[in-house]
Amino acid sequence: PDNFIYKIKIRKPYIKNQINSSFHKTRGNYDLVRQEILNRLDIANYDDGSIAPNIVRFTWHCCATYDQRDGTGGSNGATMRFPPEINDDGNTGLHTAKSCLDLVKLKFPWITYADLYTLGGVVAIESMGCPTIDWKPGRIDFADDSKVPPNGRLPLATKDANHIRTVFQERMGFSDRETVLLIGGGHSLGRCHAKYSGFKGKWTGNPLKFDNDFFKLLMSKTWNYTQVSETGNMQYTSTITEGNPMANNDDELMMLNTDIELIKDTNFKKWVNYYANNEIEFLNDFAIVFGKLLELGVDR
Repeated sequence: PDNFIYKIKIRKPYIKNQINSSFHKTRGNYDLVRQEILNRLDIANYDDGSIAPNIVRFTWHCCATYDQRDGTGGSNGATMRFPPEINDDGNTGLHTAKSCLDLVKLKFPWITYADLYTLGGVVAIESMGCPTIDWKPGRIDFADDSKVPPNGRLPLATKDANHIRTVFQERMGFSDRETVLLIGGGHSLGRCHAKYSGFKGKWTGNPLKFDNDFFKLLMSKTWNYTQVSETGNMQYTSTITEGNPMANNDDELMMLNTDIELIKDTNFKKWVNYYANNEIEFLNDFAIVFGKLLELGVDR
């Protein structure tokens, strides 16, 4: 009514955040965001000295919930911020990567979480040797958890080739070749931790170098079916210096059941062998398919 005066009290931090977001002096400068992410990757006491592999996995999981059959999931909306997605068993241990990127968000409040969570993985994997990945902004953040995809969409490490195709091809829409690229590329970096995934060890000798060693080792090593003592989970192990009695636990490599399935399945194995012998093609092809993964479910 005209004869009433309404007073609205707004918390000052809220006003400040809105001003920062809308008129921030760095708005739209994604190169500055890239550099900030890059500056935060090296952490001396974290794993092998870098959080980069964890951020790559975080980005991968933000995108891998996409279902082409109904258009749900994917990186758009940044649904990894909400339960139940962040609490999915497959996302255990990714809180560190999320926290790292959330600190970047505080410095650049204008970037959406959805863009930041995908750009983080791009910067991380490029820092370890991947060619330039085609990334562009424009993703939005959902305001609430109403569009969070259900748990259980991420690939399970204990399953077979049929499960791999169900997840990667029927749901996400990738070919056999692209599937091998995405699994091999993701597993060329970092390591598994018993306290998070129930599995233990590294896939390659250098968890911070992005190359085709995953495919070389998968094809050339003798892989033994062993049990993780801390959890009872089964995985495959081999030593870097196979047959060397002096090799210690630090030399031990591991593969998940889904990794071994890539050489049990004839068509998957064809591409494993191809990329084991063609590193340049692997690097370039992975950059393309990872860029495709980032775009699943994104509608600008």
